[in-house]
Amino acid sequence: MIEFRMPSLGADMEAGTLVQWLKKPGDGVKRGDIIAVVDTDKGAIEIEVYTEGVLDRTAVQVGEKVPVGTVLAFIRGAAEPAQAPTPADRRISPAARKAAEELRVDLSQVEGTGPGGSVTRADVERAAPGGPAPAAPSAADRTAGMRAAIAAAMARSKREIPHLYLATTIDMSRPLAWLAAENERRSVSERLLPLALLLKVIAHAVGEVPDVNGYWIDSAFRPGPAVHIGCAIALRDGGLVAPALHDVDRKDLDTVMRELRDLIVRARAGTLRSSELSDSTMTVTNLGDLGVETAFGIIYPPQVALVGLGRVVKRPWVFDGRVEPRPVMTVSVSADHRAVDGRQAGLFLGAIERWVLRPEAV
Repeated sequence: MIEFRMPSLGADMEAGTLVQWLKKPGDGVKRGDIIAVVDTDKGAIEIEVYTEGVLDRTAVQVGEKVPVGTVLAFIRGAAEPAQAPTPADRRISPAARKAAEELRVDLSQVEGTGPGGSVTRADVERAAPGGPAPAAPSAADRTAGMRAAIAAAMARSKREIPHLYLATTIDMSRPLAWLAAENERRSVSERLLPLALLLKVIAHAVGEVPDVNGYWIDSAFRPGPAVHIGCAIALRDGGLVAPALHDVDRKDLDTVMRELRDLIVRARAGTLRSSELSDSTMTVTNLGDLGVETAFGIIYPPQVALVGLGRVVKRPWVFDGRVEPRPVMTVSVSADHRAVDGRQAGLFLGAIERWVLRPEAV
């Protein structure tokens, strides 16, 4: 029997509220299936299952808010017999008992949400006929919660991570000309954004300097299992999420563009999947469209690197022995100095520049 637990959807998540079960006991599940929807400060997130079997039973009811790591359900192998839940004595607070008497509620039918599954007065009031339903958070509440979560994660990052910052300025004439030629022969719906090209460039550079791709956990660097790039996306109601674009190094440019567009739409619609919020092995923040020329970002723990992209501007540039105006862009790297030293970060920036100048090879 496998315990299916409330996942951690980032260093800033402490708990989530179960909104909906998409599978019921007895249903078969396989890796990648969406089994539930959980509400967090980042929005309603579709929770995936990472094993194959049968949903034996659920342990949390819709509307319950539980900490990360709480068992949500039990999944058994297809050949295992179904198991009944093990009975256990429950703690019931005196206030809950009094409320049950006043409201004529059968305590045996009340689901406890207190510590260790204990029944609280609020649990009894919810179970009472006409009891209050859990209120959906307003947009303002969600934004405030997200800002608080971001603040906690960023404060932790600056408190715990010794940041190393490097930047370089790259001549963008060749990649922009290549993109213009590519887009000229494409329909509007198939055109490529510079960001898609840059994500592929960064993934190739990670292949040359893999030490920037992974996590700092338990005082040691753990390499990422693949190149899953978190893309910082601003939300319409305020706040920020950085869902992962998976396996960027293994996908062609058209696929990256298509999946990037889809990721942005779903992030702003609040329909992201749990793996997209927990799998990132590094993050890219693109502030060029806001007019920012240089962005030095704060690393999202436990990742060890973040790439910042600025806007393309015209600057005097020495080319073939002469000075002329060229479109240039500043690319920065914020690195965790516990895992990445200056040489590695410099090599990574150099690899980014080499790949930018070879757009046809990306």
